[in-house]
Amino acid sequence: MLIKTVFAGFGGQGVLLVGYVMAYAAMLEGKHVTYLPSYGAEMRGGTANCIVSVSDEEIASPVASAPDVAVVLNNPSLERFQNQVQSGGIVYLNSDLVEFRPIRGDVDLNEVPANTLALEAGSDRSANIVMLGAFLNKTPLSTLETTQKVIEKVLGEKGDRIVEINKKALLEGYRYMEGK
Repeated sequence: MLIKTVFAGFGGQGVLLVGYVMAYAAMLEGKHVTYLPSYGAEMRGGTANCIVSVSDEEIASPVASAPDVAVVLNNPSLERFQNQVQSGGIVYLNSDLVEFRPIRGDVDLNEVPANTLALEAGSDRSANIVMLGAFLNKTPLSTLETTQKVIEKVLGEKGDRIVEINKKALLEGYRYMEGK
């Protein structure tokens, strides 16, 4: 098994954080992982993406010219990555912010109202974590339990309230995809 995923959005949406959490959780479960962040010089408001590769075997290259999965949080990211996803791949998009849909019909499209679900969890700033939960439901590279532990570790210094909101956001995204 080798699954390459691109997480993409604007700087400030927590795209690099989500990729880091995913990579860390998969690593804790004994998988081989690479994490390759990329962001514009503008940082907040500029484009940001990261590629996370997870495998049962060693990974030859962190680059994914044709990722299996794209998790996109904004329109520019969908425009950029929709044609790079492999045929038969999966696209998760934040339907609250992405206004158009992929022009190709050979990918599995999963629309997630991430901002709405994040508000239900306590903060629309956790839309990125909602998307991670949705991703984990259909692409189980890590368990919810391990991912929640990583959220506690990575966000712990921000306080218990932030950790609990993000753990709830992870569950909101995961539960949203149940039955879809």
